[in-house]
Amino acid sequence: MTTEIITVFIASYLSGSIPFGLILTKIFLNKDLRKIGSKNIGATNVLRTGNKIVAGLTLFLDISKGIIPILITKEYFTDLVYLSSLAALLGHIFPVWLRFKGGKGVATYLGIIFILSFNLGVIFCVSWILISIASKYSSLASILSTMIVFIVSFFNSNFELTSYLFITFIIILYTHRQNIVRIKNKSEDKIKL
Repeated sequence: MTTEIITVFIASYLSGSIPFGLILTKIFLNKDLRKIGSKNIGATNVLRTGNKIVAGLTLFLDISKGIIPILITKEYFTDLVYLSSLAALLGHIFPVWLRFKGGKGVATYLGIIFILSFNLGVIFCVSWILISIASKYSSLASILSTMIVFIVSFFNSNFELTSYLFITFIIILYTHRQNIVRIKNKSEDKIKL
C-alpha cells in the first residue's frame, strides 16, 4: 500500500506540474510568461499576451491536468483518489521544474472537482460566472466559488470529500492572497466580460 501511495502521489504531482502556459507561450509566441503581466503561468496571464487561442489551449490543458490523473487513480486506486487530487493541485501550484512557483490552481481544481462531483463542478461554474459578472474580479469569483462548493459539500454526507474541499479552499485562498490585498486597495485588474 505504501508503494501505491508514493506512486500515485508522485505521478499525480508530476502530471499537475507540467507548466503548459509557459511551454505554449514559448513555442507559439516566443515569450517568457514569467516576465508578462502578473508573471503567473496560468491561463489568465496567458490571456494578457493578447493571444486568446493560446490562452484557451492553456486553460484546456490545465483543466486536463486535474482530470487525467484523477480518472486513472479512480480506475486503479479508488481509495487514493483524494490523495491524487491533492497532489495534482499541488503540482500545478508548486511545480518542481519552476522552483515551486506555478499557477494559482483554479483551472486544475476545476478539472478535479468535475471528476469528484459533477454537480459541485456545475455549482462552481455557475457561481464563478455570476460573481464575475457582479464584481468584475476573476480572483474574487474563484475564491468565493471555491468556498461555496465547500459549503454545499456539507450536505453531501461525504466526510472525505468535504475535508478535501476545505483543504483546497484554504490553498486557493492562499494562492490569491495578493489578489485579496489588491481588491482591498482597489488596484486589482477587472475582467472584461
